[in-house]
Amino acid sequence: MTIHIEQLSFEAIIGLLEFERHTPQRIIIDLQAHYNYDANDSFFIDYAQLAELIKEIMVKGEFELIESALVTLESQIIQKYSKIRELEIKITKPDILNNCQVAVSKKWVYNNR
Repeated sequence: MTIHIEQLSFEAIIGLLEFERHTPQRIIIDLQAHYNYDANDSFFIDYAQLAELIKEIMVKGEFELIESALVTLESQIIQKYSKIRELEIKITKPDILNNCQVAVSKKWVYNNR
């Protein structure tokens, strides 16, 4: 089973530049989480709770680097949802440059799950 969260958009402090440290900017999160779903098991991933967790981590974190935000998101998501087998996260800053969107992404594979 794969949970997709696409285009989760909100404002947060993220970046190294002086104005980025004081002015929240729009960020967009895309996530895919693969896990084994068994109808006989009560475990499932509540996508609304996962989306709220992502937003909470990003807003509270006030990260300087997108890379740091990715590592923190992965760590806290896996801590809460230990049955995830693969996780892919992309963080986009759509408004930081006038002529493009910039993003950083990473995929993790957990073979022991």
